[in-house]
Amino acid sequence: MMTQMIFVNLPVTDLKASMAFYEAAGFANNPQFTDETAACMMLSEEICVMLLTHDKWRVFTDRPIADAHKSGEVMLAISCDGRDAVDAMTETAGKNGGTADINAKQDYGWMYSRSFADPDGHVWETMWMDMAAMEAAEGSEQPAAA
Repeated sequence: MMTQMIFVNLPVTDLKASMAFYEAAGFANNPQFTDETAACMMLSEEICVMLLTHDKWRVFTDRPIADAHKSGEVMLAISCDGRDAVDAMTETAGKNGGTADINAKQDYGWMYSRSFADPDGHVWETMWMDMAAMEAAEGSEQPAAA
């Protein structure tokens, strides 16, 4: 069975600035799928973010591009290795052209999350879960989904 991958496609206003932002946040550029209209930024072998100029975006859809600074479009969640990794990624995003803590921090003890917006307003949630601690917390308040 082939490993499934996800390609998150995001419209961006400044491709070079967006590439620099995602590189600072820990993504690596895949030059095989990068040109002057698009860039493939890889978080892992299975998770890729395609940054598309607005003109390139319009090749794929006639739907209008949402202003993510003014409205919610998606919230993409990335699992991290621990609380420190959640904090590091969120704070790095805030120091490199994004906005840290775009939503309130959540701490359930067994689950910890923060969020940031990239320069175009696309919202990412960094999160960590301790599944063993979650099972031990039976009966406590738990969110429906991360």
